[in-house]
Amino acid sequence: MEHPVILINNLNKIFGEGTANAVHALKDISLTVQSNEFISLIGPSGCGKSTLLRIIGDLTQPTAGDITVNNKTAHQARLDRDYGMVFQAATLYDWRTVAKNVQLPLELMKYPRAEREARTEKMLKLVELGDFAKHYPWQLSGGMQQRVAIARALSFEPSILLMDEPFGALDEMTRERLNLEVLSIWDKTKTTVVFVTHSITEAVFLSTRVVVMSARPGQIAEDIAINLPQPRNADTREQVRFFELETEVREALRKSESQKL
Repeated sequence: MEHPVILINNLNKIFGEGTANAVHALKDISLTVQSNEFISLIGPSGCGKSTLLRIIGDLTQPTAGDITVNNKTAHQARLDRDYGMVFQAATLYDWRTVAKNVQLPLELMKYPRAEREARTEKMLKLVELGDFAKHYPWQLSGGMQQRVAIARALSFEPSILLMDEPFGALDEMTRERLNLEVLSIWDKTKTTVVFVTHSITEAVFLSTRVVVMSARPGQIAEDIAINLPQPRNADTREQVRFFELETEVREALRKSESQKL
């Protein structure tokens, strides 16, 4: 029987536990993610979306509860390079070319030079930046820089891609174009994606499921299946079912907010 890629049971996170300034960030989170799902986490600012993503990626530790990733601890999964991570800032090194930025994790993992170069060429082609290998990050637009960051995160072929508001700082047209590119990459790589966003439209367009979180302490208010046909394209956003799902997610957010008041 195939195990879930991510399995979270009764997870809690309290920052500064036992102090007067303790913050209960996450409360009783239980979530199952299967292979090749695209899960979006959405909720009000401060609800713990990014904290949950960081716990999945073993960048911070839960206070209580259990989490397994690929049927092992999150820490072991990180050591085994099961994750690729993309954040809101592309965090590229200006003194390294685009190709050298993509190759960085491969260098740290001591891949042979020929394999590093082959993987870099493949990833840059995947994100449609094959002609920019010798450029530097400061010569690229913000959207292109994020595509480099995605290529770098996928360079070692992780089974899971964690994305924390990667397009939040981009203009709407660039964001929509990158949404299409991410779906194309997801389809080609069969990677499992957990994606944090504040955008209802983006969450519905990208996802197989949208997980709606309540205000702090963050809890899962609703888990909504997005039953839109694949592959998706610009016309998807004009479908009646798309607007219905947007409304369902919006109402779930409003309901979770009212329950906290």
